[in-house]
Amino acid sequence: MHYKYPQIDLKKTGENIKRLRKLKNLSVSDLQSYFGFESPQAIYKWQWGESLPTVDNLVVLAMLFEVKIEDILVITNI
Repeated sequence: MHYKYPQIDLKKTGENIKRLRKLKNLSVSDLQSYFGFESPQAIYKWQWGESLPTVDNLVVLAMLFEVKIEDILVITNI
């Protein structure tokens, strides 16, 4: 038997992070400062769909964007 497991769509999740960031009028620089990152590269990688934020960072993004984590992640194969 073959199961289809839900998967996170990196590209669409990244687009979602960018959209939610803009809705809150936050710049990439704002997020960089908030997270204390030395460079904005991690945030760009999230937005480009090259990587996902850690669970801890997802919690912070959800708080900043005033949404649930489920509203940030785009899940396929459900």
